Amino acid sequence: MSSAGRFLVTGAMGCIGAWAVRELVAEGTPVVVFDRSTDPRRLRLLLTPEELARVTLVAGDVTDVDALGATLDEHAIDHVIHLAALQIPLVRADPIMGARVNVVGTVAVFEAVRARLDRMAPVVYAGSVGMFDMADADPGTHRLAADATAHPGTLYGVTKLANEGTASVYWHENRVPSVGLRPMTVYGVGRDQGMTSTPTKAMAAAVLGLDYRITFGGSTLYQYARDAARTFIVASRSGHQGAMVANLGGSAVHMREVVAAIETEVPEARGRITFEEQPLPFPDSIDSSGLAPLGPVPVTPFAEGVAETVARFRDLAARGVLTAAEAGI
Repeated sequence: MSSAGRFLVTGAMGCIGAWAVRELVAEGTPVVVFDRSTDPRRLRLLLTPEELARVTLVAGDVTDVDALGATLDEHAIDHVIHLAALQIPLVRADPIMGARVNVVGTVAVFEAVRARLDRMAPVVYAGSVGMFDMADADPGTHRLAADATAHPGTLYGVTKLANEGTASVYWHENRVPSVGLRPMTVYGVGRDQGMTSTPTKAMAAAVLGLDYRITFGGSTLYQYARDAARTFIVASRSGHQGAMVANLGGSAVHMREVVAAIETEVPEARGRITFEEQPLPFPDSIDSSGLAPLGPVPVTPFAEGVAETVARFRDLAARGVLTAAEAGI
Protein backbone atom coordinates (compact mmCIF):
# COMPACT_ATOMS: atom_id res chain seq x y z
CA MET A 1 0.00 0.00 0.00
CA SER A 2 1.34 3.44 -0.91
CA SER A 3 2.53 5.67 1.92
CA ALA A 4 1.53 8.92 0.18
CA GLY A 5 -0.50 11.59 1.93
CA ARG A 6 -1.16 13.11 5.32
CA PHE A 7 -4.36 11.72 6.80
CA LEU A 8 -7.01 12.99 9.17
CA VAL A 9 -9.37 10.30 10.51
CA THR A 10 -12.54 11.45 12.26
CA GLY A 11 -14.08 9.00 14.71
CA ALA A 12 -10.78 7.17 14.99
CA MET A 13 -11.56 6.06 18.54
CA GLY A 14 -14.10 3.67 16.99
CA CYS A 15 -13.36 0.24 15.53
CA ILE A 16 -12.78 0.90 11.81
CA GLY A 17 -11.09 4.20 12.64
CA ALA A 18 -8.66 2.57 15.06
CA TRP A 19 -7.77 -0.04 12.45
CA ALA A 20 -7.29 2.66 9.80
CA VAL A 21 -4.88 4.46 12.12
CA ARG A 22 -3.05 1.19 12.76
CA GLU A 23 -2.63 0.55 9.04
CA LEU A 24 -1.41 4.08 8.34
CA VAL A 25 1.05 4.05 11.23
CA ALA A 26 2.37 0.66 10.12
CA GLU A 27 3.26 2.07 6.70
CA GLY A 28 4.81 5.23 8.17
CA THR A 29 2.10 7.65 7.02
CA PRO A 30 1.43 10.76 9.14
CA VAL A 31 -2.03 10.51 10.71
CA VAL A 32 -4.08 12.86 12.85
CA VAL A 33 -7.03 11.62 14.91
CA PHE A 34 -9.99 14.02 15.28
CA ASP A 35 -12.50 12.77 17.84
CA ARG A 36 -14.61 14.04 20.74
CA SER A 37 -13.34 11.15 22.83
CA THR A 38 -9.97 11.54 24.49
CA ASP A 39 -9.78 7.85 25.47
CA PRO A 40 -7.62 5.94 22.97
CA ARG A 41 -8.49 2.54 24.46
CA ARG A 42 -9.23 0.90 21.09
CA LEU A 43 -6.03 2.35 19.66
CA ARG A 44 -4.16 0.79 22.57
CA LEU A 45 -5.60 -2.61 21.63
CA LEU A 46 -4.01 -2.33 18.18
CA LEU A 47 -0.88 -0.17 18.55
CA THR A 48 2.20 -0.41 20.72
CA PRO A 49 2.93 2.58 23.00
CA GLU A 50 5.69 3.60 20.57
CA GLU A 51 3.30 3.46 17.59
CA LEU A 52 0.60 5.39 19.46
CA ALA A 53 3.15 8.10 20.27
CA ARG A 54 3.47 8.73 16.51
CA VAL A 55 -0.25 9.57 16.23
CA THR A 56 -1.43 13.15 16.70
CA LEU A 57 -4.59 13.23 18.81
CA VAL A 58 -6.90 16.24 18.44
CA ALA A 59 -9.98 16.47 20.66
CA GLY A 60 -12.74 18.11 18.66
CA ASP A 61 -16.40 18.12 17.71
CA VAL A 62 -16.95 16.98 14.12
CA THR A 63 -19.78 19.51 13.76
CA ASP A 64 -17.33 22.37 14.37
CA VAL A 65 -16.25 23.30 10.84
CA ASP A 66 -13.80 25.93 12.08
CA ALA A 67 -12.00 23.43 14.30
CA LEU A 68 -11.92 20.92 11.47
CA GLY A 69 -10.50 23.51 9.08
CA ALA A 70 -7.88 24.65 11.54
CA THR A 71 -6.76 21.04 12.06
CA LEU A 72 -6.54 20.41 8.32
CA ASP A 73 -4.37 23.52 7.93
CA GLU A 74 -2.16 23.09 10.98
CA HIS A 75 -1.19 19.54 9.99
CA ALA A 76 -1.18 20.05 6.19
CA ILE A 77 -3.80 17.32 5.76
CA ASP A 78 -4.64 16.23 2.23
CA HIS A 79 -6.63 13.02 2.88
CA VAL A 80 -9.75 12.78 5.07
CA ILE A 81 -11.40 9.54 6.18
CA HIS A 82 -14.66 10.45 7.89
CA LEU A 83 -15.89 7.78 10.30
CA ALA A 84 -17.35 9.83 13.17
CA ALA A 85 -20.93 8.64 13.71
CA LEU A 86 -23.38 7.32 16.27
CA GLN A 87 -24.73 3.84 15.59
CA ILE A 88 -28.29 2.48 15.72
CA PRO A 89 -28.74 2.12 19.52
CA LEU A 90 -27.27 5.56 20.29
CA VAL A 91 -29.25 7.30 17.55
CA ARG A 92 -32.41 5.61 18.81
CA ALA A 93 -31.64 6.76 22.36
CA ASP A 94 -30.87 10.36 21.36
CA PRO A 95 -32.21 11.20 17.88
CA ILE A 96 -31.24 14.88 18.08
CA MET A 97 -27.62 14.08 18.89
CA GLY A 98 -27.65 11.31 16.28
CA ALA A 99 -28.74 13.72 13.56
CA ARG A 100 -26.25 16.34 14.73
CA VAL A 101 -23.25 14.01 14.67
CA ASN A 102 -24.19 11.90 11.66
CA VAL A 103 -25.66 14.52 9.35
CA VAL A 104 -24.37 17.93 10.47
CA GLY A 105 -20.94 16.43 11.15
CA THR A 106 -20.75 15.08 7.60
CA VAL A 107 -21.77 18.44 6.13
CA ALA A 108 -19.04 20.09 8.22
CA VAL A 109 -16.42 17.67 6.85
CA PHE A 110 -17.46 18.35 3.26
CA GLU A 111 -17.48 22.09 3.88
CA ALA A 112 -14.01 22.05 5.41
CA VAL A 113 -12.68 20.07 2.45
CA ARG A 114 -14.49 22.32 -0.06
CA ALA A 115 -12.63 25.34 1.28
CA ARG A 116 -9.28 23.59 0.64
CA LEU A 117 -10.14 21.67 -2.50
CA ASP A 118 -6.92 22.51 -4.32
CA ARG A 119 -4.94 20.08 -2.16
CA MET A 120 -7.53 17.51 -1.03
CA ALA A 121 -8.06 13.90 -2.05
CA PRO A 122 -11.65 12.58 -2.25
CA VAL A 123 -13.57 12.64 1.02
CA VAL A 124 -14.05 9.02 2.07
CA TYR A 125 -16.92 8.46 4.47
CA ALA A 126 -18.77 5.55 6.07
CA GLY A 127 -22.23 4.84 4.77
CA SER A 128 -24.07 1.73 5.91
CA VAL A 129 -26.05 -1.19 4.52
CA GLY A 130 -28.18 -0.44 7.60
CA MET A 131 -29.99 2.23 5.57
CA PHE A 132 -31.66 -0.54 3.53
CA ASP A 133 -34.73 -2.54 4.51
CA MET A 134 -35.27 -6.20 3.64
CA ALA A 135 -37.87 -5.03 1.12
CA ASP A 136 -35.12 -3.20 -0.79
CA ALA A 137 -33.55 -6.52 -1.81
CA ASP A 138 -34.66 -8.70 -4.71
CA PRO A 139 -37.74 -10.61 -3.46
CA GLY A 140 -36.58 -13.88 -5.01
CA THR A 141 -32.89 -13.97 -4.11
CA HIS A 142 -32.93 -11.54 -1.14
CA ARG A 143 -29.85 -9.97 -2.76
CA LEU A 144 -29.27 -6.24 -2.42
CA ALA A 145 -28.28 -4.80 -5.79
CA ALA A 146 -25.40 -2.33 -6.05
CA ASP A 147 -27.84 0.36 -7.21
CA ALA A 148 -30.77 -0.50 -4.92
CA THR A 149 -32.96 2.32 -3.64
CA ALA A 150 -32.92 2.66 0.14
CA HIS A 151 -36.00 2.87 2.35
CA PRO A 152 -34.52 3.19 5.86
CA GLY A 153 -36.33 1.54 8.73
CA THR A 154 -34.33 3.35 11.45
CA LEU A 155 -33.36 6.94 12.14
CA TYR A 156 -29.75 5.83 11.84
CA GLY A 157 -30.48 4.63 8.33
CA VAL A 158 -32.12 7.96 7.52
CA THR A 159 -28.97 9.81 8.57
CA LYS A 160 -26.76 7.57 6.43
CA LEU A 161 -28.99 8.06 3.39
CA ALA A 162 -28.92 11.83 3.98
CA ASN A 163 -25.11 11.75 3.91
CA GLU A 164 -25.09 10.19 0.46
CA GLY A 165 -27.32 13.03 -0.68
CA THR A 166 -24.92 15.54 0.85
CA ALA A 167 -22.00 13.96 -1.01
CA SER A 168 -23.90 14.10 -4.30
CA VAL A 169 -24.78 17.78 -3.90
CA TYR A 170 -21.22 18.74 -2.94
CA TRP A 171 -19.96 17.07 -6.11
CA HIS A 172 -22.51 18.66 -8.44
CA GLU A 173 -22.37 22.13 -6.90
CA ASN A 174 -18.76 22.36 -5.68
CA ARG A 175 -16.86 19.53 -7.38
CA VAL A 176 -15.89 17.95 -4.06
CA PRO A 177 -15.18 14.29 -4.94
CA SER A 178 -16.11 11.55 -2.51
CA VAL A 179 -16.38 7.81 -1.95
CA GLY A 180 -19.02 6.46 0.43
CA LEU A 181 -18.45 2.89 1.60
CA ARG A 182 -21.29 0.90 3.19
CA PRO A 183 -20.19 -1.72 5.72
CA MET A 184 -22.57 -4.37 7.02
CA THR A 185 -21.36 -6.54 9.93
CA VAL A 186 -17.82 -5.55 10.87
CA TYR A 187 -15.92 -7.83 13.24
CA GLY A 188 -12.51 -7.81 14.84
CA VAL A 189 -10.65 -6.48 17.87
CA GLY A 190 -12.15 -3.13 18.90
CA ARG A 191 -15.69 -3.92 17.71
CA ASP A 192 -17.60 -3.56 20.97
CA GLN A 193 -20.48 -1.19 20.13
CA GLY A 194 -23.51 -1.32 17.85
CA MET A 195 -26.24 -3.78 16.91
CA THR A 196 -23.89 -6.11 15.03
CA SER A 197 -21.02 -6.12 17.54
CA THR A 198 -22.08 -9.26 19.42
CA PRO A 199 -20.29 -11.84 17.19
CA THR A 200 -17.01 -10.13 18.07
CA LYS A 201 -18.02 -10.01 21.74
CA ALA A 202 -18.64 -13.76 21.52
CA MET A 203 -15.06 -14.26 20.31
CA ALA A 204 -13.75 -12.30 23.30
CA ALA A 205 -16.07 -14.17 25.68
CA ALA A 206 -14.81 -17.51 24.37
CA VAL A 207 -11.20 -16.49 25.04
CA LEU A 208 -12.16 -15.32 28.53
CA GLY A 209 -14.01 -18.58 29.27
CA LEU A 210 -17.42 -16.93 29.56
CA ASP A 211 -20.85 -17.99 28.34
CA TYR A 212 -22.26 -15.62 25.73
CA ARG A 213 -25.43 -15.31 23.66
CA ILE A 214 -25.20 -13.46 20.33
CA THR A 215 -28.18 -11.15 19.89
CA PHE A 216 -29.20 -12.20 16.36
CA GLY A 217 -29.09 -15.15 14.00
CA GLY A 218 -29.45 -16.01 10.34
CA SER A 219 -26.98 -15.02 7.63
CA THR A 220 -25.29 -11.70 7.08
CA LEU A 221 -22.23 -10.26 5.33
CA TYR A 222 -19.19 -10.13 7.62
CA GLN A 223 -16.31 -7.72 7.04
CA TYR A 224 -13.02 -8.06 8.89
CA ALA A 225 -12.21 -4.68 10.46
CA ARG A 226 -8.70 -4.63 9.00
CA ASP A 227 -10.09 -5.20 5.50
CA ALA A 228 -12.63 -2.41 5.96
CA ALA A 229 -9.92 -0.01 7.14
CA ARG A 230 -7.64 -0.87 4.23
CA THR A 231 -10.49 -0.33 1.76
CA PHE A 232 -11.16 3.14 3.18
CA ILE A 233 -7.46 3.95 2.71
CA VAL A 234 -7.47 2.60 -0.86
CA ALA A 235 -10.54 4.74 -1.61
CA SER A 236 -8.84 7.84 -0.20
CA ARG A 237 -5.87 7.30 -2.53
CA SER A 238 -8.00 6.42 -5.55
CA GLY A 239 -8.19 9.92 -7.02
CA HIS A 240 -11.87 9.23 -7.78
CA GLN A 241 -13.85 12.08 -9.30
CA GLY A 242 -17.58 12.11 -8.62
CA ALA A 243 -19.81 11.02 -5.73
CA MET A 244 -19.28 7.27 -5.66
CA VAL A 245 -21.07 4.96 -3.22
CA ALA A 246 -20.56 1.21 -2.89
CA ASN A 247 -21.35 -1.69 -0.60
CA LEU A 248 -18.32 -3.26 1.07
CA GLY A 249 -17.59 -6.85 0.15
CA GLY A 250 -17.10 -9.60 2.67
CA SER A 251 -18.08 -13.15 3.61
CA ALA A 252 -21.71 -14.28 3.67
CA VAL A 253 -21.89 -16.49 6.76
CA HIS A 254 -24.71 -18.05 8.80
CA MET A 255 -24.56 -17.67 12.56
CA ARG A 256 -24.14 -21.44 12.95
CA GLU A 257 -20.90 -21.07 10.99
CA VAL A 258 -19.85 -18.14 13.17
CA VAL A 259 -20.21 -20.25 16.31
CA ALA A 260 -18.44 -23.18 14.64
CA ALA A 261 -15.51 -20.93 13.65
CA ILE A 262 -15.20 -19.68 17.22
CA GLU A 263 -15.30 -23.23 18.60
CA THR A 264 -12.61 -24.30 16.12
CA GLU A 265 -10.26 -21.63 17.50
CA VAL A 266 -11.38 -22.03 21.13
CA PRO A 267 -12.39 -25.69 21.56
CA GLU A 268 -12.99 -25.22 25.27
CA ALA A 269 -15.83 -22.80 24.41
CA ARG A 270 -17.87 -25.54 22.74
CA GLY A 271 -21.50 -25.23 23.83
CA ARG A 272 -20.93 -21.92 25.63
CA ILE A 273 -21.62 -19.58 22.67
CA THR A 274 -25.27 -19.46 21.58
CA PHE A 275 -27.40 -17.10 19.50
CA GLU A 276 -30.89 -15.76 19.04
CA GLU A 277 -32.69 -17.14 15.99
CA GLN A 278 -34.07 -13.78 14.78
CA PRO A 279 -32.03 -12.50 11.82
CA LEU A 280 -31.08 -8.89 11.27
CA PRO A 281 -33.73 -6.75 9.53
CA PHE A 282 -31.39 -6.06 6.60
CA PRO A 283 -30.58 -7.85 3.32
CA ASP A 284 -28.28 -10.82 3.86
CA SER A 285 -26.80 -10.99 0.36
CA ILE A 286 -25.15 -7.84 -0.93
CA ASP A 287 -23.74 -6.87 -4.32
CA SER A 288 -20.35 -5.21 -3.82
CA SER A 289 -19.55 -4.80 -7.54
CA GLY A 290 -19.72 -1.02 -7.08
CA LEU A 291 -16.23 -1.22 -5.59
CA ALA A 292 -14.75 -2.03 -9.00
CA PRO A 293 -13.50 1.53 -9.73
CA LEU A 294 -11.19 1.22 -6.70
CA GLY A 295 -9.40 -1.82 -8.10
CA PRO A 296 -8.51 -4.82 -5.90
CA VAL A 297 -9.64 -4.51 -2.29
CA PRO A 298 -8.89 -6.97 0.52
CA VAL A 299 -11.36 -9.65 1.66
CA THR A 300 -9.96 -11.97 4.32
CA PRO A 301 -11.66 -15.41 4.41
CA PHE A 302 -13.97 -15.52 7.43
CA ALA A 303 -12.27 -18.44 9.19
CA GLU A 304 -8.92 -16.67 8.83
CA GLY A 305 -10.34 -13.42 10.21
CA VAL A 306 -11.80 -15.24 13.22
CA ALA A 307 -8.48 -16.99 13.82
CA GLU A 308 -6.59 -13.69 13.76
CA THR A 309 -9.15 -12.03 16.03
CA VAL A 310 -9.04 -14.86 18.57
CA ALA A 311 -5.22 -14.81 18.50
CA ARG A 312 -5.24 -11.07 19.21
CA PHE A 313 -7.75 -11.52 22.03
CA ARG A 314 -5.59 -14.30 23.53
CA ASP A 315 -2.54 -12.04 23.48
CA LEU A 316 -4.50 -9.16 25.05
CA ALA A 317 -5.89 -11.49 27.73
CA ALA A 318 -2.43 -12.85 28.51
CA ARG A 319 -1.22 -9.27 29.02
CA GLY A 320 -4.18 -8.49 31.28
CA VAL A 321 -5.58 -5.99 28.81
CA LEU A 322 -8.68 -7.93 27.75
CA THR A 323 -11.40 -8.07 30.39
CA ALA A 324 -15.15 -8.58 30.14
CA ALA A 325 -15.67 -4.88 30.77
CA GLU A 326 -13.08 -3.90 28.14
CA ALA A 327 -14.76 -6.17 25.59
CA GLY A 328 -18.19 -4.71 26.38
CA ILE A 329 -19.54 -8.05 27.60
